[in-house]
Order: sequence, then C-alpha cells, then structure tokens
Amino acid sequence: MTSVLNSPGTMAVNKKLIESARLARSRARAPYSGYAVGSAILGGSGAIYLGCNVESGAYPTTMCAERIAIYNAISAGEESLQALAIVTKDGGTPCGACRQVLFQFSPDLEILCVNTEGDRDKFILPDLLPEGFRLG
Repeated sequence: MTSVLNSPGTMAVNKKLIESARLARSRARAPYSGYAVGSAILGGSGAIYLGCNVESGAYPTTMCAERIAIYNAISAGEESLQALAIVTKDGGTPCGACRQVLFQFSPDLEILCVNTEGDRDKFILPDLLPEGFRLG
C-alpha cells in the first residue's frame, strides 16, 4: 500500500483532513462525557467524509465519530478508504469497536490522532489492532 500521509502533497492532505475533523468535532453532542470527538476519513475518490460523536441518554446507543465517518463514506459508495484524522482534546485513539469496524473496511488504514493544540501522532491500523479480523 502506498502511504497517503507520506506521499507528495502530504501536508495539504493532512491539513485538509485535520481541518475537516476539527469542524466535525465542533458538531459533536457529548452532554454526558464532555469528550467531543471529530473525525474525517479520506475515501479513494478523494472525497472527505465527516463524523462526530453523538451521545444518547441510553448510553449503549451512543455512536463514535470514527464509525459515523466510515458509515458516511460507505453509504456514499466509497469502496476504498485511505486515511482518517481524529481530533480530541488529548489526541485519543479510536476505541476497540471503532478499530474493528475500520479494520473490516480498510485493514491498512492510516490514522492521524490530533489534540486541540495541534500535536499529532500517526499510526497504521494494524499498530492499533494487531489481531483484527475480516469476515467474507
């Protein structure tokens, strides 16, 4: 797999993904945890899809920003996913459920985790989920 986040134009791609994730974070609904998350996923078409966490009083029905972004991409017809940016107050990584969903659709996905100060860490999904599995 060719690295999207290390290819020519990387800075522009990173900047656009991070700006998009910041925008998505501003739309988060986190009245219970107070932990707003924004994500932006780059599809193979070049389109960017947003997600923000949305909490519910029935907490198990809460949805993470990463899964919302990937579901938006898939529902728009994307067949490949290239990179994901996540913005949180502390640069947190995706939860286990999100890691597995991301792995199902893009096992080599590149991920940027960014805090509100702009500090970032870069991962590839197998680093975060070394024993992920795919069905079918």
